[in-house]
Amino acid sequence: MDNLEFEILDALYFMEPFETIVKEVSEKRLGVVTECLRKLIKKRYVQVMEFNEAKQEFLSTPFFDFDHVEEFRFMATKTGLTAHNSK
Repeated sequence: MDNLEFEILDALYFMEPFETIVKEVSEKRLGVVTECLRKLIKKRYVQVMEFNEAKQEFLSTPFFDFDHVEEFRFMATKTGLTAHNSK
């Protein structure tokens, strides 16, 4: 796990929007942060949450559009937190 992955997981103990992740990590290039987030999602270290209008709450979703990253929230998974805490 590299430093940026560690920082992103550190920011995601609770569900957060992309803008909060960017504020809390040292890397400020959005493309770099987005790509790292994509890797963490692929590793199943981070889950993507989308607002469900019918239920009026955020729910986990397998569908994610990186062109509209601001519409989603993110949260570390148990696997991701375990990896984060073992570093």
